[in-house]
Amino acid sequence: MRLDRSRSSSNVEDRRSGGPRLGRGGSIGIGGLILALVAVYFGVDPAVVLNMVEGTDSSVSTPASTVPPDDPQGQFVAKVLGETEDVWSAIFAQQTNGQYPEPRLVLYRGMTPTACGTGQAAMGPFYCPADQRVYLDLAFFDEMQQRLNASGDFAQAYVIAHEVGHHVQNALGTFERYATARQQAPAQANALSVRMELQADCYAGVWAHHAQAERQILEPGDVEEAINAAAAVGDDTLQRRSQGQVVPDSFTHGSSAQRVRWFQRGLESGQLRECDTFAAANP
Repeated sequence: MRLDRSRSSSNVEDRRSGGPRLGRGGSIGIGGLILALVAVYFGVDPAVVLNMVEGTDSSVSTPASTVPPDDPQGQFVAKVLGETEDVWSAIFAQQTNGQYPEPRLVLYRGMTPTACGTGQAAMGPFYCPADQRVYLDLAFFDEMQQRLNASGDFAQAYVIAHEVGHHVQNALGTFERYATARQQAPAQANALSVRMELQADCYAGVWAHHAQAERQILEPGDVEEAINAAAAVGDDTLQRRSQGQVVPDSFTHGSSAQRVRWFQRGLESGQLRECDTFAAANP
């Protein structure tokens, strides 16, 4: 992945210094990550987020640094976030006649307070609509490579772009409509969650389409890295690995094939309108 033509975002909060940690020996203690990801792949289920108690959990306090990260991973995240800001600002202006409200991205270790309750590394990266922040413990990238066999810098960029995709949904009012639909048809909660997650995957593809067109960020093998990451964390793949069987009715994020298909759809089209998973008969 080429980021030499990309700028670093100033919207990164670094809470890693001195923050509380989970697990033995300073590690985050997420050996059960694969099981957790069955329900919360690449972010907390929006249904859970929307039903959490509003307000920051005061039991955890971590000061945020306004100084840009100076480590390679932190700088990588800042550049990818900058890419998403530039792309989505242009897309909102061109395709919605609106203005893109830039989210903030919080780097943390182990656990951190959020407006959606206490965020924990075992959740994986997640987006909190109440404070419009993406939360990321960078140890997740190690887990991707070591446990999920999803390596590569563009696979990591895809994770960030997926969570930013949830922010795009929030900015476009999709979260609100999703919550209303859940209230009207609670039996469809899982199916609605799948459509939310697949749309975020499609938006990640839309971002990649425009970032490539504008700044040629892709190198050979990058798209394959993202596709591999999407396939590795589909509900069916995770369930098969964790419990030896697949239960489609319990899916909250979609199958590997669905994730790959919607990411590719966004990547090929670059159009928001092509990501309407809620209008699709069979997403």
